[in-house]
Parts: sequence; structure tokens; C-alpha cells
Amino acid sequence: MSDLFEAASLSDAAPKPLAERLRPARLGDVVGQDHLLDAQAPIGRMVAQSRISSMILWGPPGTGKTTIAQLLANLGGHHFEQLSAVFSGVADLRRVFDGAKARRQDGQGTVLFVDEIHRFNKSQQDGFLPFMENGTVILIGATTENPSFELNAPLLSRAQVLVLKRLDDDGIETLFRRAEDVVGAKLPLDHDARNALAAMADGDGRYALNLAEELFAVGGDTPLDTKQLAQAIQRRAPQYDKAAEGHYNLISALHKSVRGSDVDAALYWLARMLAGGEDPLFLSRRVVRMAVEDIGLADPNALVQAIAAKDAFDFLGSPEGELAIAQAVIYLATAPKSNAVYRAFGQATKDAAETGSLAPPAHALNAPTKMMKDLGYGKGYQYDHDAKGGFAGDNYFPDDMDRRAYYQPTDRGLEKQIAERLAAWAGVRNQSDTP
Repeated sequence: MSDLFEAASLSDAAPKPLAERLRPARLGDVVGQDHLLDAQAPIGRMVAQSRISSMILWGPPGTGKTTIAQLLANLGGHHFEQLSAVFSGVADLRRVFDGAKARRQDGQGTVLFVDEIHRFNKSQQDGFLPFMENGTVILIGATTENPSFELNAPLLSRAQVLVLKRLDDDGIETLFRRAEDVVGAKLPLDHDARNALAAMADGDGRYALNLAEELFAVGGDTPLDTKQLAQAIQRRAPQYDKAAEGHYNLISALHKSVRGSDVDAALYWLARMLAGGEDPLFLSRRVVRMAVEDIGLADPNALVQAIAAKDAFDFLGSPEGELAIAQAVIYLATAPKSNAVYRAFGQATKDAAETGSLAPPAHALNAPTKMMKDLGYGKGYQYDHDAKGGFAGDNYFPDDMDRRAYYQPTDRGLEKQIAERLAAWAGVRNQSDTP
């Protein structure tokens, strides 16, 4: 079976990274993916039935995608072929398919593992289809990107998408203990520093073992504390791609935290995005959207705060200006919520598209010329400022359109007062409509 070291023309005697030395030899040793590997889980059922079907393994780096593919091929007695979509092209695929055809004639199946499969273009992805359909290859693709965005529908219809989870602290600790058993020494860390090292791994098992390997090399008789750990190991940037799904997941979490009035969670997601290098202007624009979409007239000052945060950031720059965005997020998260404006405008937009070119009622039209006055423009108009309470009660919908009640204010914040005012005006309008 080929592996990364054979691909690199390295012999078995060549030194191997700790992560490779600890690569599981059986599926039961894979950490953190019990939801896929347990007896009643998707891969567990495949193993029990001695069958393998094509699949897409979707998950963060260092969660075991390559290992699972290799072990499945071993269990079924299949030949294992591994490609990276980053470095492979049409010629490589043709070579793999030709070899798989020959092995199939000899009675052996082929598991083709394609790492970063989302990097293949549409026509390259389509090229897998006939070989998957006739059983020439069993495709196991690995991706860190959302398959529904990055992979073709025909390919997804022929492969089961299985989601791998980032490793939790218990999973990372299991890897640390295995590393200590193999090396024959304890990680030179105190309790807090050990927890900090697990946090640095950010759910990536391979990276956790690479960090551990660096620390074993540091050695020393005295365990390091968290400060010394930070000096010994440079922490990598958080896993966050501003152009990929992580961007949309985190901004969704921030927006929903504000909408759900969870101020602390909102601050956390804001900090996560800023730490990942997100453009503060993008965040400012989203905060403005939150103000009008989820708060509206329940607290009109929310929009003022959001715009002021954007202006403050423009004036101060980073990092001081980021505090203004945080202040706006806190204000919005703690403000009364209403989507009444959002819903009202949506309904009005729908009716505007459906009612075509209905004219305004005559009393709503200006009559700057005698001819327009003769045609009835402005006839019957009542100047509201002269009416009792500043409200005459005229109807301004088209004559051929029934009244609509788009705006339904909530009983929260300022909208409670607005609702009372609208109810009073509706009473006056109803009286003026009565013969």
C-alpha cells in the first residue's frame, strides 16, 4: 500500500514524524469520530457488512480523514491509491483509472483517496462518475470545505457525505498520552500549560502531535508553565478563511447571538473573527444590518450606534477602533428586538411587484396646473396639520387596492408606543370612512 513516505521515496528506516508513527493501525484507535465509527454508525455498519461505498469525508484538518480511508482499504483487501487534487491532473487520473481497470480484471478492487477533492474543477469531478458507477474505483474524497458548495451534484449523488468533528480536549489528551507512551517520557508541562497546549491545537490532532514533538525536543527537568510554553512554541493563527465557509459560519453565529440577545457569545464571535483577520469594515456593515433587521424601531438609536461605530473605526483605525464595534455589538445585543420593519418592507415589496402600475388616489396628487386641477388632481385632500391631532385620516392606497397593514409593531421598546399611536389613528380613519 502506498503512503506519503513511499510517495516521497523514503525508506521504512527513515525518520518519521511523531504524528505518522502514531497513525492508528485499526479503526477503533481513531480518536474523536465515534459518531462515524461505532457499530451502528455509518462506517461501522460498512465494516460489519464487509462493504465499502464511495464517500466524501468532510472535516477540519487533522481529524483522521486520510487514516480512515487507508484503514477501510485495508479491511476490504483493496488496493489503495492516494492523490492530492492540488498536485494532480488529468494524466494522473487516467493512470489511476487504467490501473484500477487492470486490477479489477484480476479480482481486486481499488480505493481511490483524493485529498482536497474540492480543488478539482467541474469537468475533473465529472470524470470520476463513470468509474464510480461501474465499480472500477471506490472514491473516498477528503475536503475541508462544504461539499454542497464545492462539489458537483452528480458526484454528491453517488457518494455519501460524512462529517468529521474537530477533536475535543479529551481527544487531544488521548493523543498526548499515546505520544508519551511511544516516546517514553512525559510532556515537560505543568497542568495549566498542558491544557494550554491542547487549546493551541484547536481541534487538529496532527498539529497537536507536532506541538508535542517540539516539546519533547525541548526536554528539561522542570515542567514549563503557560508563559514558558508560549515562549517555546509559536502559536499558529486560528483556522479561519475569509473566503470560505468558516467566514459565513462565524458571521452567522455573531448575527444570531445578537438577535438572541446573548451579549457574551456575540462578543466572543466578534473577537474570533477579528483574531482571524476579518475586515472590520465588513463587520461594521453587518452590525448596521443587524440594527435595521433585528431591532428597527424598537430602539431607533441602535442604527445610530451602528453607524457611529463604523465612523469611529474609520477615525481611529485598528486596534482602538475595534472597541467601537464591540460597543455597538453590546448595544444591539442588549436592545429590545423587533423585525417588524424588516417584515413590513418585505410584504410591501411583494405587493409592489404584484400590483403593477396602480395610480395614487387623486387627493394624493399635486395639481400645479389648471388642467390638472380640472382633472381632479388633489381633489378632497385634507392638510393634516390643520386637522385635530395633526391627523386627517385619509387613505393613501390606490383606489383599486384594498388597504394593507404591513407594519405590525411589537410590544417591545419604542414600538409599544408606536402601536398605541397607530391604533388611535386607525380609529380616526375608520370614523372618516363611515358614511
